[in-house]
Amino acid sequence: MITCIIRYDIEPWGRDAFVDYARTWGEAIPRCGADLIGYFAPHEGSATTAYGIYDIADLAEYEAYRARLKADPLGQQNFAFAQKGRFIRREDRLFLQRVDR
Repeated sequence: MITCIIRYDIEPWGRDAFVDYARTWGEAIPRCGADLIGYFAPHEGSATTAYGIYDIADLAEYEAYRARLKADPLGQQNFAFAQKGRFIRREDRLFLQRVDR
C-alpha cells in the first residue's frame, strides 16, 4: 500500500472553490478505486496550502485509477471546474509507504 499526498497551492481567495472541488473528489475518488483519507483546506496559518490524501495498492494501480478518474464524468466535471476557476496555482504529488506497521 502506498499513500499519495497531493499538496495544493491555492489562490488566497480560492478556499471556498477548493472546498467545493474537494467535496466532489470525496465522491469520485473512492468510486474510481482509491481509498480516500481526506481533503484538507486552509484553516489557520497559511491561506494557500491544502492537501488531498489517499491510499492505493501500488503505482500500477495508481495509473489504472488515474485513467478511470479521467474517464469518470464527475472527474471530468471537476477537472474542468478547477481549470475554469483557476483557484489552484500548483499541485505536487508525493508517494509514501507506511513503515510503522
